[in-house]
Amino acid sequence: MLVVLWHVVMKDYLQVDWHIGIPLPGAWGTLGEQLLPLRMPLFFTISGVFATTALARTWRQTARSRIAKFLYLYAAWLLIHTVLLSAVPDFTTARADSALALLEQLTITPSNLWYLYALAAYFVIAKALHRVPRAVVLTAAAALSAITATGVLATPGDRGGLYQNLVFFLAGVYFRPVIERWAETVTNRRLVLSFLAYATALAAMAAAGAQKWPGVWLAVGLVAVAFGVTAAARLSRSPAIGGPLAALGRRTLPIYVIHMPVLALLHLVLHDPISNLGYTGQIIAALCYPAVLSAVVIAICLLIHWVLLGLGASWLFELPRLRGRSGAGLAPTSPIESVKTGPAAVPSASPVTDSGRPETAEVRS
Repeated sequence: MLVVLWHVVMKDYLQVDWHIGIPLPGAWGTLGEQLLPLRMPLFFTISGVFATTALARTWRQTARSRIAKFLYLYAAWLLIHTVLLSAVPDFTTARADSALALLEQLTITPSNLWYLYALAAYFVIAKALHRVPRAVVLTAAAALSAITATGVLATPGDRGGLYQNLVFFLAGVYFRPVIERWAETVTNRRLVLSFLAYATALAAMAAAGAQKWPGVWLAVGLVAVAFGVTAAARLSRSPAIGGPLAALGRRTLPIYVIHMPVLALLHLVLHDPISNLGYTGQIIAALCYPAVLSAVVIAICLLIHWVLLGLGASWLFELPRLRGRSGAGLAPTSPIESVKTGPAAVPSASPVTDSGRPETAEVRS
């Protein structure tokens, strides 16, 4: 939801011609920027937590179920995005406009689908270095993150996110028991304190202009992750809120891969009407448009996912597998797996661990 909201704000909402004389649009932009240290670091930390079972398997099992799967999904949806986004050239997002640019996005400079690309790369790194002392691996990953934040390294496209978030994925893998205990023992007091710590860290970083100081962004990201895990654990205890959010969380893959083209098409339709609203209409839109449009985009993504599965296109969300000798061609493995949440099974688009938990968060920045 935070990823969709960020893209709605940056790629649609702030592109509207606002003429209200009040800095409401800027406030939404500022809010989105304050969540930068939270969104992807938390996403990758949780992905690391859910990756531990897959990483314990053999190279062959991990190579197919995680590495090949995420590379396949990245390549497939990159091609789809390239075609669909070409129909909306004024939409402000990176797109390949040549064969060479497409090859670059497929290899060294991932597109806005970079979360999938990063997961595949992170699984290779974590698996290959599992015998290396964890302190050494984490230190190297932290150094890479800190150096990237300073702007020293060239980070075209979303390559910066690829460099900066490896440390959070590895932290999720290595410290899963600690993170789980933190979530299980959450209290309202810890929620308040972790929020204040995050707000204070953001304020201090902004006041000092320290966003590019070595290690500062990483430290703020760690505080943000602690707050994010606390808030999520606290929300999960509320059946009215936690239940629906958990159900949505099991369907994050289709939201992640579908939302950008949907947003681009909605931007094409809505930009001029919103820009031409009268004063009162623009005031109302400036207040609630990002939240409403984010909800609409998510709903449309889930509807498209449902339709595609009904049409037998599950291969868009899962790595197809070869049939045995008695079959022919490719048979998709269904992305709909069940996660036990009591007496009933809830449909899930997430991989599932042997214990019945979703194994990795599926989505991105």
